[in-house]
Amino acid sequence: MAATGAAGPRGDVAVTKGRDVVLVVDDAPGSLGALASELEAEGYTVLLSSDGADALERLRWVTPDAVLLDAVMPGLDGFEVCRRIKAEPAWSHVPVIFMTGLAQTEHVVAGFDAGGVDYVVKPLRAAEVLARLATHVRNARAVRLARDAVDVAGHGVVVVDARGRVAWCSPRARQLMHECFGSDDAALVPLQTWLADAAAVGPDGLLCRACGSGELLARRLGEVALGETMWLLAWRQASDATTLRLQRAALTPREAEVLSWVAKGKTNRDIADILGMSPRTVNKHLEHVFEKLGVETRAAAAALASRAGGDA
Repeated sequence: MAATGAAGPRGDVAVTKGRDVVLVVDDAPGSLGALASELEAEGYTVLLSSDGADALERLRWVTPDAVLLDAVMPGLDGFEVCRRIKAEPAWSHVPVIFMTGLAQTEHVVAGFDAGGVDYVVKPLRAAEVLARLATHVRNARAVRLARDAVDVAGHGVVVVDARGRVAWCSPRARQLMHECFGSDDAALVPLQTWLADAAAVGPDGLLCRACGSGELLARRLGEVALGETMWLLAWRQASDATTLRLQRAALTPREAEVLSWVAKGKTNRDIADILGMSPRTVNKHLEHVFEKLGVETRAAAAALASRAGGDA
């Protein structure tokens, strides 16, 4: 049962341009005739699959706007089908709505844990399914458009779900993640751990992680739909990172002066003469500078100041 149109690559009836496509997966599709008719009357193109394997095969030809998925089926059950859909980048944005007679809490939780966005219990009420479907299709389209815009703009955006798992990341974010945490999907785990470390957030609201010749930064942008949190990742070169480190050190004007002369290669006695203080006082200022910058030697402090342009 599908909308009219030209034959598709698998011999199915092709989808009609401009109509939202819904894939309905149920091992007893004949029992869904009334629902399919209601969907078509609402302007949807309806595709039917009788098992999980067939549904995944159909997805290789047509990416629907939503999937209505039975949880209990022979072979691949709905939960596994949903997990496979969400694991495939080309399909992961598609909202999956479970429809099943399983109403126990553990089954509902399993549906959401597999990646479903909603859960309706049989016997189905067509009006309720249509209302939920319209909302999820609309939300998914808005999110997809926003994410496409992020991709085009080249921003490093990561979306983390309520359990702290990465639900989506832009190409730029994935590039940064791989450069700083690893070259494959195993990098997801340390990234998630890092973003979950609230204690590491600095006074400026940033998470900072030294990486190569600079720092990876993460700023929490706030919550989005379904308890998800959005983070903005960015890269900062070593010179910028050094400047920020000096700013965070909150040196006093006198300490900054002493450090600037150290960066110019002056001895404590030279600095004492220039600033009109004793060498012992210069040394005391330097002790405070070392502590605030987190360095142990005069050379390290001078190197930091030099990388920042000598302007402490």
